[in-house]
Amino acid sequence: MFLRALFAASALAAAPAVHGQPAAATAPDRPVAREILAELVGQDTSEPNGDITAAAEKLAARLRAAGFSEKDVVVVGPPKRGNLVARLRGNGKKKPVLLLAHLDVVPARREDWSFDPFKLLEKDGYFYGRGTSDIKDGAAILTTLLLKLKHEGVVMDRDVVVALTADEEGGPEDGVDWLLKNRRDLVEAELCLNTDGGDFQEKGGKKLVCSVQASEKLPVGYFLEVRDKGGHSSLPVKENAIYRLAAALSRLSAYEFPVHLNEVTRAYLAHRAKTEAGALASDLSKSLATPPDAPAIARLSSASPYFNALFRTTCVATMLEAGHAPNALPQLARATVNCRILPGETPEEVLAALRRVVDDERVAARIDPTWGVVEASPASPLRDDVLAAVAQARSALWPGAAVVPVMETGATDGFFLRRAGIPTYGISGVFIDMDDVRAHGRDERVPVSSFYEGLEFWARLVRATAGGGASGKPAK
Repeated sequence: MFLRALFAASALAAAPAVHGQPAAATAPDRPVAREILAELVGQDTSEPNGDITAAAEKLAARLRAAGFSEKDVVVVGPPKRGNLVARLRGNGKKKPVLLLAHLDVVPARREDWSFDPFKLLEKDGYFYGRGTSDIKDGAAILTTLLLKLKHEGVVMDRDVVVALTADEEGGPEDGVDWLLKNRRDLVEAELCLNTDGGDFQEKGGKKLVCSVQASEKLPVGYFLEVRDKGGHSSLPVKENAIYRLAAALSRLSAYEFPVHLNEVTRAYLAHRAKTEAGALASDLSKSLATPPDAPAIARLSSASPYFNALFRTTCVATMLEAGHAPNALPQLARATVNCRILPGETPEEVLAALRRVVDDERVAARIDPTWGVVEASPASPLRDDVLAAVAQARSALWPGAAVVPVMETGATDGFFLRRAGIPTYGISGVFIDMDDVRAHGRDERVPVSSFYEGLEFWARLVRATAGGGASGKPAK
C-alpha cells in the first residue's frame, strides 16, 4: 500500500497545476506567520497556571477580522482552557478535514533559560521560545494558512477545520477529549492531520525523513504496592515491604514484553533497512521476518531504546515511595510503573503480565487512575491518498526526503481522535535536527528556514488533501 501511494505521488507531482487552486505559501505570508508565532510565544499558556483562552481569543480576533463569521470561529471550553475551532467552508463534495495543533506548553522558568522563554527571539537562524517546536509553530502555520485561503476566496472540496486546543501537555480533560465529548459537531471530520506528531527529521542540514505518524502507544500508569504491619526499626525482621518490592522490581527490570510488529512499524523498519548499511541493515531486514529473528531483535533492542520501544510494549519504574519514619519499619512501599502499550494490546493484558512477572501475591498491582488513559486507540490505516498528498507536497521542497510511516512511542492528542473513529496522521511539516531535540527543554528552538518551509509545505498539503480550490466566495 505504501509503495503504491508513493508511485501515485510521483505522478501527481509531475502533473501540471490546476488553474484556480490556491497558491503555495509565498514570501508575503512569512511576516504574518512570524507575527502570529511571536504573539503565541509571548502568551504564557503553560500548565497549570497559563491562560490558554487568552491565546485562543487573540487568534479568533484575527480570523474574524479577516472575514470569518462568528459561527465559524468559536472558542469553547472551561475558563482559561479554551479551544479555538475555525472552519473554512468548502463546497461539500467531500467530508471535512481537521487540522490540529495545541496551544498549551510545558512550564519554563526564566532562571533555567538563557533568555526569556515567553518572548520570541530570532538569533543565528533560529526562533527561540517556549513552544517554538511544541507546537506553537504548528498553530501559527495553520492560522496563517486559514487567513491566506480566506483572503484568496478559495472554495475547497472539503471544509477545512482548524482546532487549536488546550491540555495536550497537562492532561486530556479540557482539549481534544473535551471537544469530542461536548462539541463533536465542531471537529467531526473524515480525517485529521496533526502538526503535533510525525516530526520531519534532518541531520547536518540534510533533509532525511518526512514522517507520517499513523499510530501511537497507549500511556498507562500502574502501581506496585506492598503493605506490612511495620514495627520498630530496632527490631528488624526478614519480612520488609521495601525489600519485597525491590525484589519484584528486579524481576520486572529483567522482563521483556513479546515482540509485536504492525503495518506502521513494519513500513518504518523496511525503510530503515534500505537506508542503513552493514550489520544494522542486516538486522533490520531480519527483524521483518516471520517470525522475527530473535537474535537480530535482541541486538537492535540493546543498541537503541527507540528500536526496543518500536518492537514491544515497555514498562519502567519511574517513582518510589516507602516508609513513614526513619526509625520505623515500612508499612507501605509503592512503585509507580509507566507503561507504553502497543496498539492492539490492552491495559488489562499488561496488568495481567505485570502480575505474572512479579509472581508474588504480597505485591499488589493495579492501574493508576490519575495518570494516562486506559481505553485503547487503534492505528490509523496507511491511506494511499494521505501518503500521496504528503509526497506531493514534499516533492517541490525536499525531493530527496523519504515519506515514512512511523509509530509514536510517546503520545499525542491524535490518540483520542483515532479512538473516536477519526483516522489521524501526525505530520509536522517542520524539520528538526534529530540530534538537537529541545521540546520541553531549555532554550527550545526551531530553525527559521524550517518554519517558513513548513508554512509552504502545509499550503501544498492542504491543497492536495482538500482538493478543488477554485477562487470565489466561500460556500455558506
